[in-house]
Amino acid sequence: MFQGASALAMDAKGRMAVPTRHRETLQELCAGQLTLTKHPEGCLMVFPRPAWETFRDRIAALPMSAAGWKRVFLGNAQDVEIDSAARVLVSPELRAAAGLNKDVMLLGMGSHFELWDAARYAAHEAQVMQSELPDALKDFSF
Repeated sequence: MFQGASALAMDAKGRMAVPTRHRETLQELCAGQLTLTKHPEGCLMVFPRPAWETFRDRIAALPMSAAGWKRVFLGNAQDVEIDSAARVLVSPELRAAAGLNKDVMLLGMGSHFELWDAARYAAHEAQVMQSELPDALKDFSF
């Protein structure tokens, strides 16, 4: 289970370092093989390959009425590997789609990560914190 936020810097080529606390787990889980794709909220999803394969199969099984979303998720998916310097290369297309600049946030979301532009994530989180709790959380004990 991946959790926590990591503030990272992306270099001019679109490479970012994988946080130390996740490296060993990712090597054991997927030999450093990841898949990146678009998220409906404007960030990127970063999956270890086994988690991607499960997600991909669920998306592929959707009915034709979801063909547009299949294209978003599957058509934009890119397989990458953690390099010898523990970095991941994010393609220019995916960087542009998520508005990623130098400063990014990598959020552990359980089975996968979300990759956000840092400023965009701060604005998104502020908006969420200002909104009313959804019904699913109203009876939740903190």
